[in-house]
Amino acid sequence: MAAARFFVEGVYGAGQTLTLAGDDAHKIVDVLRKRSGDTIQIVDSTAQRFEATLEIVDRTVRARLGERFVPSAPERFEITVAQGVPKGQKMDFVVEKLTELGAATIVPLYSERSVVVDTGSSKIDRWRRLAKTAAAQCGRDKIPEVAEPLEFQKLVESFSDYDCVLFPWELAEQVPLKTVLPELVDSARRIFVVIGPEGGFSHAEAEAAQRHGAHVIGLGTRILRTETAALVVVALLNYVAGV
Repeated sequence: MAAARFFVEGVYGAGQTLTLAGDDAHKIVDVLRKRSGDTIQIVDSTAQRFEATLEIVDRTVRARLGERFVPSAPERFEITVAQGVPKGQKMDFVVEKLTELGAATIVPLYSERSVVVDTGSSKIDRWRRLAKTAAAQCGRDKIPEVAEPLEFQKLVESFSDYDCVLFPWELAEQVPLKTVLPELVDSARRIFVVIGPEGGFSHAEAEAAQRHGAHVIGLGTRILRTETAALVVVALLNYVAGV
């Protein structure tokens, strides 16, 4: 079983000792029931990963860093997902699963048919905590960024920052993805996946996306829930990348 992984702020090197507090200390002492001499993995702000040996006295937890692990090979795609914010707790699920699938950035999106929900600082902070927890659980070296929410018009203005923009839409022409997707992303490095809200995108939004260079694609004959669509597209991109 892989050692538990913890993310820390700052840049560190082998031989240094750092103190873990708060939720991390609680997890080590009370949940994992670690003891002095046990090991964990520490990932710093630059995604350097170390094996660390614990020293636990009462409830004070220190970790002495060993040698740095050899960095993982860079992933073929850097995937950003704009997710139309759904009702209830569904965004929690999306953030967690997109983290597991390797998304680099998650952008909460509001568009014409979005249901108005509260995405104040407490919601954003919660999604960022979920991304951190999911990244540690699935063994990622980097926590995906959960960006500040964007309105649709601001979003399309950023399309030029990406090599390929994928815009799934239930009214798009149904061309088999196994044929079209490898061609669309063949030379791409930075990919933007834009997912609509529970009510879908309007015709005007789909047309605006195309004018700004997006590829409007279908995801088959079934209409997927918004919290499913992003996961399907990212999983397909992983397949194309050979992950």
